[in-house]
Amino acid sequence: MVCWVRTLLFISVLVPAFVECRIRHYHFNVVVKNTTKLCSTKPIVTVNGKFPGPRLYAREGDNVLVRLTNHVQYNVTIHWHGVRQLRTGWSDGPAYITQCPIQPGQNFLYNFTLTGQRGTLLWHAHISWLRSTVHGAIVILPKKGVPYPFPKPYKEKVIVLGEWWKADTEAVVKQATQTGLPPNISDAHTINGHPGPVPNCSSDGISIGPYTTRVPFDHNCKNRNFLRFVNADAHTLHVETGKTYLLRVINAAVNDELFFKIANHNLTVVEVDACYTKPFETDTLFLGPGQTTTALLKADQGIGKYLIAISPFMDTVVAVDNLTGIGYLRYNHTLAFTPTTFVAIPAVNATPVTSVFSDSLRSLNSKQYPANVPLTIDHSLFFTIGVGINPCATCFNGSRAVAAINNVSFVMPTTAILQAHYYGINGVFTDDFPAKPAIPFNYTGTPPSGLQTMNGTKVYRLAYNSTVQLVIQGNTIIAPESHPTHLHGSNFFVVGRGVGNFDPEKDPLKFNLVDPVERNTVSVPTAGWTAIRFRADNPGVWFFHCHLEVHTTWGLKMAFLVENGKDPNESIEPPPTDLPKC
Repeated sequence: MVCWVRTLLFISVLVPAFVECRIRHYHFNVVVKNTTKLCSTKPIVTVNGKFPGPRLYAREGDNVLVRLTNHVQYNVTIHWHGVRQLRTGWSDGPAYITQCPIQPGQNFLYNFTLTGQRGTLLWHAHISWLRSTVHGAIVILPKKGVPYPFPKPYKEKVIVLGEWWKADTEAVVKQATQTGLPPNISDAHTINGHPGPVPNCSSDGISIGPYTTRVPFDHNCKNRNFLRFVNADAHTLHVETGKTYLLRVINAAVNDELFFKIANHNLTVVEVDACYTKPFETDTLFLGPGQTTTALLKADQGIGKYLIAISPFMDTVVAVDNLTGIGYLRYNHTLAFTPTTFVAIPAVNATPVTSVFSDSLRSLNSKQYPANVPLTIDHSLFFTIGVGINPCATCFNGSRAVAAINNVSFVMPTTAILQAHYYGINGVFTDDFPAKPAIPFNYTGTPPSGLQTMNGTKVYRLAYNSTVQLVIQGNTIIAPESHPTHLHGSNFFVVGRGVGNFDPEKDPLKFNLVDPVERNTVSVPTAGWTAIRFRADNPGVWFFHCHLEVHTTWGLKMAFLVENGKDPNESIEPPPTDLPKC
């Protein structure tokens, strides 16, 4: 087939002019760039010198080729978060799970096809904490000629939410690993790379205009004397009165679940994690790290400037970066010094807001986009997840923070598990990951004494096309906490959620098996549970982990090994010749 090919070099915003093309070429150069935020400058790892990185645009069904060249001192991989990678697990990206990392001076061609997917996803580094600055948007448009299942917007806008540390994040995680203590929290939240006005810093390397004044910072955005900046480092969303915009909102933060609000404006949610939803209206979006939400915004307010605020959610005793990231929605023809309309953000522990948002999500479940929920189950799994403390003679206070699934804290191998599986290399992993806890206990009550985690590189084996029900149960061994959990290689349906211990007799009676939301990342509520179902129709090794990087670092992760089917098109493709070596 003759195909036009557009190669994108060192760009982050340009939308390709789409022609009848099935191949999209991108070049990702991993480089260090000095960047100024919060009145201080530091070198950060980036793709093509951009923060956030380049946006990857394609259409459903396109073949995407991304040549990544590593020009930095660290090993690097990229994960295409939410891309199913049907039979192309070699390009999924998690280091030592599906590939060995790309070493300094080396390169690798990621090669995958966007089969049966359309919507908003993200890409990010998947080794250490490099994803704090190495991330960007994936926009998958429908096939040419296929309309959206909602009114066509006037324009589309990508909004990437993130976290920023003044310190080098690799030094932050290294220090935490050495001491056994939790890592330092971030210093700010960002909107498309901009934190907006923040305490003790008037502007990020931008000269202050003569009309700028400074007043005490109010992270709740309720004080109308909050901050009045002309030239603050803030993202501005420009809109035209009466037009409708499609906002593609991505939470690329490392450790924080976030609320997103725009003053005086409601949003109509139409898609999450590249899966269409039944439209519903809300004034607040809630996204865990790795989640995306696509929503329609109608510019139906008076000409002026309106605050955009992102703020953290944490309904337990765990420390969190409690600073609000600030941006602006600005109508065309707004005068230069028009006062900003402010917004009241949810309380940091606003659990009801998260519950209402999560419970409102439903699959579109139309004839064109059905919700194919597995109704019969081959594997019924029960995973308890949480954090704990293990002895550590060399650590700061004689103990180390750990995290585990079913009391197994995952140990990263030194050879990629997918390679070991494909080539039959022994001694890299075992396939005895427990389907349920070895010792049942009151998961959300008082934990048993002396419960210490075990270490292991364990996978759970699934036959091709088998169906899985997985109940993810949060525990309170140290402290209850919300856990955004992500499954690689497959979407799943969120059939139920609740607070407290899962009741295997009563709770399944309330499962939604008709139109549950379909996604790839879901938050397990604090001291609660979430039930998901999926079909293991993608052969390979697929990571399952908490998407709070601190918990992944501590071991809250495992992998599913999906065996090949009987036919060649039910088997993983052979590894590429340039697959990195460990």
